[in-house]
Amino acid sequence: MAALTLEGVSKRYGDFQAVRDLSFEVRKGAICGFLGPNGAGKTSSIRMILGLQPVSSGRIEILGASDGRKVRDRIGFLPEERGLYKKMTPVDAIAFFGSLKGLNAREGRKRAREMLEAQGLGASKNKKMKELSKGMAQKVQLIASVVHRPEFVILDEPFSGLDPVNQQGLEAVIRELAANGATVLFSTHVMQHAERLCDQVVLMARGRKAFDGTVAEARATSRRFLELEGEIAADAVAALPGVTGVSVVSEQDGVRVLKGALAPGAGGQDALKAAFLTGLDVRRFELKEPTLHDAFIGLTGDNPDQDQSVARPATAPEMAQ
Repeated sequence: MAALTLEGVSKRYGDFQAVRDLSFEVRKGAICGFLGPNGAGKTSSIRMILGLQPVSSGRIEILGASDGRKVRDRIGFLPEERGLYKKMTPVDAIAFFGSLKGLNAREGRKRAREMLEAQGLGASKNKKMKELSKGMAQKVQLIASVVHRPEFVILDEPFSGLDPVNQQGLEAVIRELAANGATVLFSTHVMQHAERLCDQVVLMARGRKAFDGTVAEARATSRRFLELEGEIAADAVAALPGVTGVSVVSEQDGVRVLKGALAPGAGGQDALKAAFLTGLDVRRFELKEPTLHDAFIGLTGDNPDQDQSVARPATAPEMAQ
């Protein structure tokens, strides 16, 4: 059964179209990555799902309701814009947010202490929020968004600004949420997180859905490729059998790293043989499988690391979180 359904959803702000005819479903208990560059329409879509903004056209159903506000106590939401009261302690902050979702103060504080301990923050539970590091504060805000044990969790750019260690910790939290039965939708422009976590990915580009399926299905839309390193010209690599779309990845002191897609059915052996027969200065020759990042570029022609934001009319501001 679907925990979330969008059918033909669009959003306009005056003359600016942020989301165009977006349709997808997320089944109950799945981890779905909502992926794309900044400005691709992810946050506008999330706000419509939550009922914070009306749709311009189309239909949304979440946990059986046509308006996210009707089931808000069953939803956990971590917004991209972080914000906690700096003079509160983590325990007080988490208990406060839990009370907004119907938890009594005693149960909220009990869960707060348990969840802080589980995340390695037990020693900081009674410090002021302003005394915590950014990573620690972000963990506290995540706990605050799920302390009421929601059925559906929405995380908007949850990995933004975190160091690799805290990113791994957050990935573990997301896995645990799903293991406990929650449905998780998280937006990001960093494809590596989705590759490790997701049952489903929805790729967005310029307000439109570019792909909806599994990570393996997304990768299958892109070709395997060769990566070569040496004092090699791009046109020499392009002349190798079965190699197309050659580009220079990097160059330093005349040594280039070049990348070229393999034609369907090509295995790379013929290209390697030809490289040596023609005397190319190949110092490294590597056959690689496509990543989700490669698939995104192939499906959309855009780089997910690039911002796609467009200035919006001053007369049509977005609603506050």
